[in-house]
Amino acid sequence: MPNALDRLRKICLALPEATEQVGHGHPVFYVRKKCFAAFEPAKGRHAVAVRIDPLDAGIFRDDARFFPTPYGRGAWISIWADGKIDWKLVEQLVEQSYRMVAPKKRAILRGP
Repeated sequence: MPNALDRLRKICLALPEATEQVGHGHPVFYVRKKCFAAFEPAKGRHAVAVRIDPLDAGIFRDDARFFPTPYGRGAWISIWADGKIDWKLVEQLVEQSYRMVAPKKRAILRGP
């Protein structure tokens, strides 16, 4: 069974022009020069960080799987990457994050 980083890597690198680099000592995923996801240590655990619309931040406030990413001025959210992980949700969040930073011609991944 693949580990959390392997699953995140598969999701991210399947997106057009996505690349992986090491930033601040952990894997970070980019489209061109813009970051859309990261696999990072947080409080002694691993987490997946994604960009969100700051207006959506309240959606995640009462869900224990999520916590505010310590950077990004409210435009990022992190989800714990250990224990039971809802990979469909992670994929949706990664794709939404990708669309926020990808060039417009790349941001269309699937139908509505």
